[in-house]
Amino acid sequence: MNLGFDKPLYILPFDHRGSFQTQLFGWKGELTSEQIAEIASAKLVVYDGFKEAVASGVPKDKAGILVDEQFGAAILRDAAAHGYSISCPAEKSGQKEFDFEYGEDFSKHIEAFRVTFCKVLVRYNPEGDQALNARQAARLKRLSDTLHHESITRFMFELLVPPSKSQLDRVKGDKRAFDLEVRPSLMVQAIEELQNSQVEPDVWKIEGLDRREDCARIVAAARRGGRTWVGCIVLGRAEDDLRVRHWLTTAASVPGFVGFAVGRTVFWEPLMSWQQKKITREEAVDVIAQRYHRFVDVFEETAYAAA
Repeated sequence: MNLGFDKPLYILPFDHRGSFQTQLFGWKGELTSEQIAEIASAKLVVYDGFKEAVASGVPKDKAGILVDEQFGAAILRDAAAHGYSISCPAEKSGQKEFDFEYGEDFSKHIEAFRVTFCKVLVRYNPEGDQALNARQAARLKRLSDTLHHESITRFMFELLVPPSKSQLDRVKGDKRAFDLEVRPSLMVQAIEELQNSQVEPDVWKIEGLDRREDCARIVAAARRGGRTWVGCIVLGRAEDDLRVRHWLTTAASVPGFVGFAVGRTVFWEPLMSWQQKKITREEAVDVIAQRYHRFVDVFEETAYAAA
């Protein structure tokens, strides 16, 4: 396959593992088979919301899900059978340093489900711990090589740039100021460093940016050096509806941003309400479908107007 993916891509991600266990159900430690089944059932609510949204008009060829193998194996199989775009994470959940969920068997698990995208979540600050960055880059190059040379699966890279203490000190501890004034340049630097380490995603999954010019800089970095077809999608960071809409409209106006991956902003509130028996399962599915559909409409309308 040629490097890159530049088609519209609207992902509903629910590959969260630790947050489902501890925040949704309040469980700690090793899970029982019954608890695993309960988490899987909760994820099925989100998946049913996705399917309802597609049935109500979200274009199937642009829609996709991101779900983990641990709690979502049955969902991955069903989604593949129905021809949806499916993505699956390769990273261990909740770790500050990227490592493979299944160790040396990582490639077997990728191939088992024949997913559209193998996704990694990586915390990488180019001004941070250089030894940490080098260890992560080495593992990510291995994954990149495997996907591009031995697999039909494309590579999706979720880049998070957590601020260091010194970086926050520069903006007097104001995280919003860090997001606006500092993080965009760090993201560009991180992308270029990872590319120089021969880590080659087809799609970069990017934290929301408030300025159009910063989105354009990210695309330029992602596509530099002949990487013409590499795409970018914006993630939601579990922010409120208004802030996510702002990020979507900002990104959608920039060629090269092809979609989004917004999860908790879509499903967390209705899922919690269902789990606490405040609403029915059917009501939770409906709310998830409507929220996901609205975000698709927001992105498509902005992209169309910009074009």
